[in-house]
Amino acid sequence: MARQTYWKGYLKLSLVTASVSLTPATTDTNQLRFHVLNRKTRNRVESRYVDSVTHKPISDKDQAKGYPRGEDDYVILEDDEISEVGLESTRTIDISSFVPRGSIDWIWYDKPHFLAPEDKVGVEAFCVIREAMKANDVVGIARLVLYRRERAVLLEPQGKGIVLWTLHFGDEVREPAGTVDLASKTDHKVLALMSKLVKDRTEEWKPSMVTDPVQKRIRAMIRAKQKSLPKPVAATKRPPVKSTGNVVNIMDALKKSIAKDGGRPKH
Repeated sequence: MARQTYWKGYLKLSLVTASVSLTPATTDTNQLRFHVLNRKTRNRVESRYVDSVTHKPISDKDQAKGYPRGEDDYVILEDDEISEVGLESTRTIDISSFVPRGSIDWIWYDKPHFLAPEDKVGVEAFCVIREAMKANDVVGIARLVLYRRERAVLLEPQGKGIVLWTLHFGDEVREPAGTVDLASKTDHKVLALMSKLVKDRTEEWKPSMVTDPVQKRIRAMIRAKQKSLPKPVAATKRPPVKSTGNVVNIMDALKKSIAKDGGRPKH
């Protein structure tokens, strides 16, 4: 299956820049989705914003973002005001720092994406950043606007590429729930029987272990009902967006970056 590029921009480490593309590592395109219909006419039902008091539809230009500060009292923020406090560039993954690989607990990881160089010019810069992370056994930390929100991201070298993980923010991760006393002793005979049961059921991983039987049965139901319906018209593919990039001398950029960082104060 052809790779569906979700985002295009630049990977940047100090003065070294590579043109890159980002592709989600997982997909939900196979997940069943339903439209809400008018049962009598079979027309689709539209969702609209309406005023909660007058019940009249609200046009896009009259919609505003409001933060509640009391009952029926809001602080209104305009889109340009919110944009001012965001990233300077929404098309650049600027690696700000590195942390030891494996030092971030799994609970912080959100969604994985494949990061790849977009053109021949960016391959050298991309590869030298990837190999430098491998050599130092670290992962990069940056910020990026994805899915209509600014996110913290982690860049991890994997094989010939880089996997970019969106990370949960600090206020999104909860403290562990209370658990039973983990120091309590276990009966050795019970443990031996449980160990045997676990061993007997251990096998090599395969994707079929996580198939969705409910989705499979619903699909069979849909196929049975749609035999008499015409096939949907295939959507036309959008033309690919051409990427641009500047020719960069990697050695010169690295020398300038090191000279520039030499004056940076250590945190």
